[in-house]
Amino acid sequence: APSEAAPERLSELRAERRQRKWQFWIDRGGTFTDVIAYSREARSGEEAEEAFLTLKLLSENPAVYDDACVQAIREVLCVAPGEPIPSDCVSCVKMGTTVATNALLERKGDPTCLVVTRGFRDVLRIAYQNRPDIFARHIELHEQLYSRVIEARERVDARGNVVEPLDEAALRGDLQELAREAEAAGRAAPGLA
Repeated sequence: APSEAAPERLSELRAERRQRKWQFWIDRGGTFTDVIAYSREARSGEEAEEAFLTLKLLSENPAVYDDACVQAIREVLCVAPGEPIPSDCVSCVKMGTTVATNALLERKGDPTCLVVTRGFRDVLRIAYQNRPDIFARHIELHEQLYSRVIEARERVDARGNVVEPLDEAALRGDLQELAREAEAAGRAAPGLA
């Protein structure tokens, strides 16, 4: 890690890395955050020079840093604690996470509510109708990831044209009712999908 480098090497690394524009591709998981930092710089009259750096940080490490993604950027750019990240060195940050997906798949966390266009309530239940045993008399369906469905009054055609505009007042009312029911039951309102 740059922070562990000798002071003269750290100064050299900082100067070298801050002459470039970096792209950061980040995958934040429940345990680790993986980062690829990429830079492709063309020097005048020379062939472009590429640089790849990889980092793996604990996603949660409050004794050392507040946020693993920000810490990774700080380490690549050799930014000292408290020093602002030089935005002119950051071309883009692309981030994905499996935290929410894993929580859904493992059935951990609060219940969720699926909001879909009216008439599509069962689209995920119906799915593709794939059946491993076509003659099975008893079909076992997977448990749905959501506990409730709200059908929004709206319609969009296959080309993306609005056929029936979203009835925002009706949807707002449905969502408020959902929140009231959750509060009355003493639980958090479901997350929305």
